[in-house]
Amino acid sequence: METSVLERITINPDLCNGKPTIRGMRITVETILQYLSAGDSIDEIIAAYPFLEKEDIQAAIAFALKNLTTSKNDIQLAS
Repeated sequence: METSVLERITINPDLCNGKPTIRGMRITVETILQYLSAGDSIDEIIAAYPFLEKEDIQAAIAFALKNLTTSKNDIQLAS
């Protein structure tokens, strides 16, 4: 399932400065994650962007998780 969900994420250097986007549209994974981190629900995001599907949101989360598990985490947390 993860592979098919991740197929919804596209990277095109000519679109959104090469940032990962949802299905080649001008909505970035970053934007979806910002909405989620602000407390918006999947339904609220889809209401704001009716062309999105629930699987698009899941793909953004899966993409972020995959990148966290495959790259070095340089985030400094406050102590």
